Amino acid sequence: MTTLGRRSFLKNATLMTAGGIVTSFAILPAGPGFGQGILGNSQYGVKALFFDMFGTVLDWRTGVARSVEAILKPLGYSLDWLDFADAWRSLYGPGMEEVRSGRIPYINLDAVHRRMLEMVLPRLNITGLPEDVLHDLTLSWHRLDAWPDVASAFPRLRKKFLLAPVSNANIRLMVDIARRNEIRFDAILGADIARDYKPKARVYQSSAEAFNLKPRECMMVSAAAHNGDMAGAANAGLRVAAVSRPDEFGPGKSSSIPKVPVDIVAKDLNDLADKLGA
Repeated sequence: MTTLGRRSFLKNATLMTAGGIVTSFAILPAGPGFGQGILGNSQYGVKALFFDMFGTVLDWRTGVARSVEAILKPLGYSLDWLDFADAWRSLYGPGMEEVRSGRIPYINLDAVHRRMLEMVLPRLNITGLPEDVLHDLTLSWHRLDAWPDVASAFPRLRKKFLLAPVSNANIRLMVDIARRNEIRFDAILGADIARDYKPKARVYQSSAEAFNLKPRECMMVSAAAHNGDMAGAANAGLRVAAVSRPDEFGPGKSSSIPKVPVDIVAKDLNDLADKLGA
């Protein structure tokens, strides 16, 4: 076994932080002493479940509409608040593509949401909002509620698997969501760790590395309509589960059947728990 001095350890730790990776193979080698107590699922060889969050775990549309209404209605604005949420969300992909393409350096999702907001507001004839209101609106994404099945399914899944969000959201956003909804994760992984956005392979692979697991020992859980996320995870070597979320974009508007190959199709997270033997 290699012994690291304090200087070497701190150097490695600094490199880990700068690179966005939360594990070091020199410090935490794979071996029998790691991962004890995680039962996993022998059929799929999976020990960790990674969750997409917006739409899969969280009802983002209703939550954003509710928060925006609470902020803007007292200021005299009257809008279709669900349309506001849809318009804001429509810029999600293009906002992150600026980072994925390398046109701009990595910025976290709070910053992306703020940039998106500043493009949406003029389209809705909303101008001149003070900074504190703009900041409060941006935090609407921190105030989302989970779909009803999350409360019963997550404790079941946690008995057998490591659980983590692998989301495009930044860590503080995910911490606020987890505390609000009383979700117990084993880590907060995803874009802030990889310093990039899904469906880039490094986002999924760095998450597996953080748990000291191989990609094939991890399963990405995503809404059935999120085909890009599921394909990206599969191409990075992960197992994939699709969960039906027909109401993500409004009642019955989202597909419940994935258009890409997956390992499991579940009607909800409790059905996923059943199919994984949790």
